[in-house]
Amino acid sequence: MLGGYVRLLSVERLKIAKSPVWLLALVSPAIAFLIGLLANPGGNWLALLSSMLTVHALLFLPMLTAVFASMVCRFEHGGGGWKQLLSLPLSRTSLYAAKLTMIMALVGLTQLLFGGALLGVGAVQDMNGPIPWAIIAQSLLAGWVACLPLAALQLMVSFLWSSFAAPLALNFVFTVPNILVANSQTYGPYYPWVQPVLAMMPAGRDSFGAFIVPADTLIRVVLGSFVVFGIAGLTVFRRKEI
Repeated sequence: MLGGYVRLLSVERLKIAKSPVWLLALVSPAIAFLIGLLANPGGNWLALLSSMLTVHALLFLPMLTAVFASMVCRFEHGGGGWKQLLSLPLSRTSLYAAKLTMIMALVGLTQLLFGGALLGVGAVQDMNGPIPWAIIAQSLLAGWVACLPLAALQLMVSFLWSSFAAPLALNFVFTVPNILVANSQTYGPYYPWVQPVLAMMPAGRDSFGAFIVPADTLIRVVLGSFVVFGIAGLTVFRRKEI
């Protein structure tokens, strides 16, 4: 099974490499870079990080996760690709895992580029003190982990719907309320589209709504949601007739 997963992952990588979709990973970091240049962090690295990640993690990161999920399924939706692919002697579980891995790899690339944008703005701005590498790395990693439930959910939706635009429209509808949902300590931590910004925000930078939820509670919710969506998506993937 591991060998099949590695081969399928290699195939997915080649598909993405031939597509311009990976260039979308530049969009959010580029916008965050411009926001950082216009910000006035007063030389504080955490203030700069907070100002740059707000739009990135609140709006663009959830939307990009949906775009990546739609793109990894788009190749198979055209010309009976699913029937041809699944007629081969391969494991559906390995195929599902390979596609989910590719989505998260693209999300990881986006996060690394965001980190580069942060350091780039820091080089331009008059920042005080050394670079807080540990806090920046924790923020980037936490944001990546928080995208796991959303990636699993969007992969399932993109697999079920042959339309490329429909899953994106659905994701847009659920992303727009993020600003309101983030103000709710009760519902915010359980809303997959707002979890990335909650996870990335440095401790103590915001003290309202869902931002005051303890980090360990948020991580448990994120991982629990990923397990639920992952099992649901894999079940659909393995049992659905193509």
